[in-house]
Amino acid sequence: LRPSLRLPFEEGIKMLQDAGFDVDPLGDLSTETERELGRLVKEKYKTDFYMLHRYPLAARPFYTMPTADDPRYTCSFDIFIRGEEIISGAQRIHDPELLAERAEACGIDVATIASYIDSFRYGAPPHGGCGVGLERVVMLFLGLNNIRKTSMFPRDPKRLAP
Repeated sequence: LRPSLRLPFEEGIKMLQDAGFDVDPLGDLSTETERELGRLVKEKYKTDFYMLHRYPLAARPFYTMPTADDPRYTCSFDIFIRGEEIISGAQRIHDPELLAERAEACGIDVATIASYIDSFRYGAPPHGGCGVGLERVVMLFLGLNNIRKTSMFPRDPKRLAP
């Protein structure tokens, strides 16, 4: 099994810029630029599967841990198949003071999340989390053209009940 490609966010941005895309180096990627990056990765690295890591601080939730070497970036990642994000994850902030500082920086009233922040005062080890879009994984693995085909009970604005 060959190692999976781990692409730093900065390198992904450079690949997009070199291909003529106007992308903010400290912003998030749109669906269009994610797909284009997937195409560029396939062309350059000959793989449909890759991890994009060290997302900018501004593109992640307030509770995402900043990197130790550059506070503009975070200890976070997304995993892609064929230019489609299937997993998103990050190390979470476990220090209550840093958590409050980041919440304030993001315009969140700390009083509204005081119990959440206070829970970390009892002690919390470094930790992380991620979310997997299993239906999206199945759709991409099987080459289906619509995610509804992978769901037992698909919903959309016109269909709420099976």
